[in-house]
Amino acid sequence: MIKEILHKLFLPCSEATLLMEKRNAQSISAKENRMLSMHLMICKWCRMYKQKLEILDKVFKKTFSEKETEINEFEIQDFKNKMIDKLNF
Repeated sequence: MIKEILHKLFLPCSEATLLMEKRNAQSISAKENRMLSMHLMICKWCRMYKQKLEILDKVFKKTFSEKETEINEFEIQDFKNKMIDKLNF
């Protein structure tokens, strides 16, 4: 019950996942980083999402670097955003 209250008071999961994506694409403020860190301490679902996001990033970067294509970070982020939309996150 305390975890549910903390979720609502500090940072809901929807905002936490958005901050994780934002942090991958660019830097986030110190305040956002603290809020995200606090959320990740109490939310196992967002920690799992973060792990999957890190795996996807590594796979995409490795795949695109091996093929010697010129895919920039914006295109990778755009692809991830489209995947998230399709998964209804």
